[in-house]
Amino acid sequence: MTELLTNKVKALRIAKGLTQKELATAAKVTRQTMSLIEKGEYNPSIALCLRICYCLNQTLDQVFWISQEEFKHEKNN
Repeated sequence: MTELLTNKVKALRIAKGLTQKELATAAKVTRQTMSLIEKGEYNPSIALCLRICYCLNQTLDQVFWISQEEFKHEKNN
C-alpha cells in the first residue's frame, strides 16, 4: 500500500497570494495536478515536491510529511 503524503501546499500557496494556476505554472505542472496534490490525492515525485517548496520558499519538511501513525502501521504490516 502506498502512503499518501500530507501537505500544507494549499495553505502556504494562499498565504503567498498565489492561485493554483500560478503555483502550478511555476512548478511546471498542470493546475489539475496541483489540485490533486493539495487534496492529498496524488503523491508527487521528490523533484516535484522540491520545485513546489522552492516556489513557496519553504523546506521539504515544512510542506510535506507522512504521519507517524501511518508509517508505524505500514512498518508493522
